Amino acid sequence: MKLKRSAFSMIELIFVIIVLGIVGSLSAELIANIYDSYILQRAQHRASIKTELIATQIANRLRYAIPDTVIRRVGKTGTPELLASSMNFNPDDYSVLQWVGYDGDGFEAIASSTDRRPGWSGFCDINASTSSTLVSSGSNLDLANTIIAKLSGSTKNIGNAQIYFPEDIASYGINSVSGETITLDTNTSRIVEHYKLSWTSYALVVESGDLYLYYNFDPTLSATIGNTKSLLLKNVTNFKFQGSGRTIRFKICRDEEIGEGSTITSCKEKAVF
Repeated sequence: MKLKRSAFSMIELIFVIIVLGIVGSLSAELIANIYDSYILQRAQHRASIKTELIATQIANRLRYAIPDTVIRRVGKTGTPELLASSMNFNPDDYSVLQWVGYDGDGFEAIASSTDRRPGWSGFCDINASTSSTLVSSGSNLDLANTIIAKLSGSTKNIGNAQIYFPEDIASYGINSVSGETITLDTNTSRIVEHYKLSWTSYALVVESGDLYLYYNFDPTLSATIGNTKSLLLKNVTNFKFQGSGRTIRFKICRDEEIGEGSTITSCKEKAVF
């Protein structure tokens, strides 16, 4: 006795093929969407990390800015304007943020575990100091000189540094140092217990869409920007800054390529007090 086995009809086969085609197309689209989402999230993560890193580096640099020396410019050779003053140009025109930074490396460094004196202590012995000499108790000025030479690539020494007193926009050049004594280029009638020592100014400059840090030029207010620079960040689309009192706020944005000519933008904003 022969058994009859039922089989798929032509209509059922066509229906199955259609269903499998629909499932296949949906799966391919789902995989493509997941991949596109991964590419986008990866680019966003990279852009965010890079921008956050540079914003943190800028904030750390600005922490060492000497008050009332922070200026802005329209271009490297533009007229300097104090950051807290009113703007003479369109805010979008300013591309340079410049300041005098005190020597944080010399202030925090020590020669050895047995000689823990910093390069410069930041304190003056008022009773022992005169209008032309500062007795900086607890300083190792030879160490400060060595640090400045190394950081500047042997182009500067402590004789190129300037002394700043609190609440005083004037700076005083250093003629020579001996032991804990600093001899100034010019006399000052205002000696206070605290001072800051600076050997360089800094400038953040946007050039051709990239952000550079300029350094190793004169540590005086509105000094001409030199040629020594370091690339901080590429593809910068926005770099804005403003000041109020001794607070500096800045915002930086950059583009990150996704592929096929597409980009995303990541921005970070910080305030430095």
